Amino acid sequence: MRSMILSVGTELLFGQITNTNSVYLSQQLNSLGFDVLHHHSVGDNPRRLADVIRSAFLDCDIIIATGGLGPTQDDLTKEVVCEAMGDTLALDESELSHIKGVFKRIGREMTENNVKQAYLPSRATVFHNEVGTAPGFALENDGKIIICMPGPPRELLPMFEKKVIPYLEKFMDSRIFYRMIRTFGAGESWLETELLDLIDAQTDPTLATYAKEGECALRVASKRGSEAEAVSAVDAMVEVVRSRIGELIYSVDDEELYQVVGRLLIENYVSISCAESCTGGLFSEYLTRVPGISAVFDRTFITYSNNSKIEELGVSSATIEKFGAVSAETALEMARGVRKKTGSRLCISVTGIAGPDGGTTEKPVGMSYIGLCFDDFEDVQEIRSRFAERGSNRYYSMLCMMHMIYAVLSGSPLKLRR
Repeated sequence: MRSMILSVGTELLFGQITNTNSVYLSQQLNSLGFDVLHHHSVGDNPRRLADVIRSAFLDCDIIIATGGLGPTQDDLTKEVVCEAMGDTLALDESELSHIKGVFKRIGREMTENNVKQAYLPSRATVFHNEVGTAPGFALENDGKIIICMPGPPRELLPMFEKKVIPYLEKFMDSRIFYRMIRTFGAGESWLETELLDLIDAQTDPTLATYAKEGECALRVASKRGSEAEAVSAVDAMVEVVRSRIGELIYSVDDEELYQVVGRLLIENYVSISCAESCTGGLFSEYLTRVPGISAVFDRTFITYSNNSKIEELGVSSATIEKFGAVSAETALEMARGVRKKTGSRLCISVTGIAGPDGGTTEKPVGMSYIGLCFDDFEDVQEIRSRFAERGSNRYYSMLCMMHMIYAVLSGSPLKLRR
């Protein structure tokens, strides 16, 4: 079925909140076999909301709407939907009892306007809200369907998974399954060129490349009569892709690079410490996002100045004077200093020029050096970012640190293509 995601709320248009619901619902609907044709955001304006619903049903069969189900006067989604679908609101005594119970449980007086939430379309299939007061519902008319859910994600997610998906199952004639292949070290144009014959000949599964800051992803998707058939088709194509560019792939399950690296460190119980100059703690910030990383992550040194590199890590002042703070020699001495101080099996360092100033012809903005010591193995990589912005350069240096660790722990070659 062809579907549209409709987000209601003036706060969305003002940019006061990030619309994560649309991302989540798109992923869920596509996996269930529903084609998502449009995303729309509309303010708390009944005329505009009615116009969007009317135009959406010209080429869509189902609208998934979020927001506008609250108790205040600007929450008008139900009223507009009822008018569009030829229905009227009626008091649902069961939902009213639930709302009263919620207020009693939290020890707050229920104001009269909260009764508004218990009024629902008379023909609706009601979706009880287990974690809030605003129920959702589905309303059908002349082969068209509107599903309305509350806007807060903590209420929407459990309602969709527990109530809406079972309701949608009767309309499912196919299932979509996809994998996101994550790669590092190649640009989107190179990746497309390597796989161009597969992309040109695609029918099902389909392949699409996506550029992401510092890396690239490839989506492999299949729409089949059953999930098992779709999974089988996708996995077969993933193996074909792996045979072409396997040395660049670090995940086929849409994982971030830092997640994969963190898991490898934990699974292999490799202790790690680091020294950061140009990234200023960004590497450590991402690594500590991984649950359980405390089992292997010892410490980090943020040695931004030349003096801190000398005092904290034992980098030779002669090395800095001769080769510069941004050099392979300094990066390696930084990593060795971390190993000497911590005894961690894997020690990594970075020093570079984040910009926007400080670059030269020999050492331009975006250049950095990463030093690594792992048991008896030592290596230094020179990195040249193609980004002009300071934040992007720092982020790319962090990614290269992660990838260097990934390559060492997984036995993958260190290949970077542009």
